[in-house]
This record gives sequence, C-alpha cells and structure tokens, in this order.
Amino acid sequence: MRIRRILAAGIATAALAGLGLTGAATATATSLTPSQGGRTALTPGECEKGGGTVDWSKPTAGAPGTCRGGTGNGQPVD
Repeated sequence: MRIRRILAAGIATAALAGLGLTGAATATATSLTPSQGGRTALTPGECEKGGGTVDWSKPTAGAPGTCRGGTGNGQPVD
C-alpha cells in the first residue's frame, strides 16, 4: 500500500513538471516579493542577518525603514 502511494506521488510530480506547473508556482512566489522603488524590500531579520541594523527614523522609497550597514545597506525595510 505504501509503495502505491509513493509511486502515485512520483507520477503526479512528473505530470505537473511536464505541464510546467512547478515553474509557474515558483514564478508566482517570486512575483509576490515586496518591492519598493524597483528594489526588493528586506525584512528586519534579513537586514540584521546581513550585518546591518534597521533605521526606523529614515523611511526610504515608501518603506517604513532603511537598512544601515551590512550587505543590505541603503535598502528599504518592510
């Protein structure tokens, strides 16, 4: 019984890949990433993980904060 379920899952995955639905799901997830002023807005955790700090006193491009320092220096933070 377990083998049948695994086989069915494998066939379903192959069928979806053949239809291009796996790429469509990835494209949808990518297009829903928040963007401010043409640049992707970082989360506070992403800013801090890159070695920066979030400056909430200086909004950038409509975002409530700005990442100062690190790899995301100057990027908007949502």
